Amino acid sequence: MSKKDPYAALRFREFNMFLVVRFALIFGWSMQFVIIEWQVYKLTSDPLYIGLIGLMEIIPALTMALFAGHIVDQKEKRNLLAICIAAFSLISFGLFWLTSESISQSWSVKTILYCIYALVFFGGLLRSFFSPTIFSLVALIVPKKIYPNAATWNSSTWQMARVLGVAFAGFSISWLGGGVDDQRGVHWSLCIVFGLVLFSLLMLFQIKRKPILNPKIGEPVMESLKEGINFVIKTKAILGALTLDMVSVLFGGAIALAAVFAEDILKVGSQGFGLIVAAPSVGAFLTMLVTAYIPISKKAGLKLLVAIFGFGLCIIIFGLSSVFWISVTALFFSGVFDGVSMVIRQTILQLKTPDHMRGRVSSVNSMFVGSSNELGAFESGVTAKYMGTISAVVFGGTMTLYTVLMTGVVIPSFPKLDLTKDIEEHEKEDEV
Repeated sequence: MSKKDPYAALRFREFNMFLVVRFALIFGWSMQFVIIEWQVYKLTSDPLYIGLIGLMEIIPALTMALFAGHIVDQKEKRNLLAICIAAFSLISFGLFWLTSESISQSWSVKTILYCIYALVFFGGLLRSFFSPTIFSLVALIVPKKIYPNAATWNSSTWQMARVLGVAFAGFSISWLGGGVDDQRGVHWSLCIVFGLVLFSLLMLFQIKRKPILNPKIGEPVMESLKEGINFVIKTKAILGALTLDMVSVLFGGAIALAAVFAEDILKVGSQGFGLIVAAPSVGAFLTMLVTAYIPISKKAGLKLLVAIFGFGLCIIIFGLSSVFWISVTALFFSGVFDGVSMVIRQTILQLKTPDHMRGRVSSVNSMFVGSSNELGAFESGVTAKYMGTISAVVFGGTMTLYTVLMTGVVIPSFPKLDLTKDIEEHEKEDEV
């Protein structure tokens, strides 16, 4: 069924409920991150402070990642995700309150910034739990033989939520502010984020509690963490995929500087800002819809290398462009290549990871890739501060190209990676 049916995963009700929860969360999270970047830049007019947003989230996310993976493998996944979402709602409400008119008029800019960074920091703690919990929950909802199809729809939903989230964030600031009051637009946009988080929490309880498949409940923490790290290091397919995505996200994070490009380089304001941040997600979403009909498991390693190389080229073009439509087009195609790489990486992780280690492997993945979004935002802010915005983006794209070439040299088996046999083996397991 997984080979011929592009809607295989969607035939499971709980998976559909999961996608609704995933969509609402990512839509709200994407809105929130973009709005806060815009707000911080309006308060400071300094790209370094945008970079600090990423740093404040990456510190706790990296610190807690492995321990979070251990806890996820030891606990029931549905309820653990509910706790994470409930805590995230408090952070969203806090940001909504911080941007109110009364706070803006009575508090200093420095105090507001400190509070924003504090809430982002606590969001980073939660981030370390979200990724392994969601990754583990998906594997308990659908049969193993349709993991590739589930990975495609899961990634597509993630990208669609980002498409609409970042685009709506850019436009809602202007729309809710009446086109003249960005501060009011920021405030009420964050109210929408808070509502989306509460909605996702309610929908989560449409999914039943799931069994804990880890046979080593109560295993010492350090032994558990060591086992997870060793597995990733020894599994070259996973190690190569994570390394490639980590570097492309870390150095290719041009979107972190979108506010600077919109305001100072392309001069298109908040509405153009919305198009800039939405363009990569639009490209990625459309690409991932296509992969539901055209499997990319054959020669997956080579396809992943080509996709990330293309992503790096698009980032360089974006950095060098001073024409708005060329910039948006380059970002659109960067999303196309990123969409391919995301589906391949998620498929590799789902197929190559044992059930009892999904939390820990996903945590290592979040350290490599998920946290690289925030670390990449910090890297972009720092390099833009000292190298200039355009030079920083071009440098990031060049480093991505270099990493693709080095991966092929250091891991010569990676370009030959093919997932066809893995899928066939899982189909046989489900039949048994």
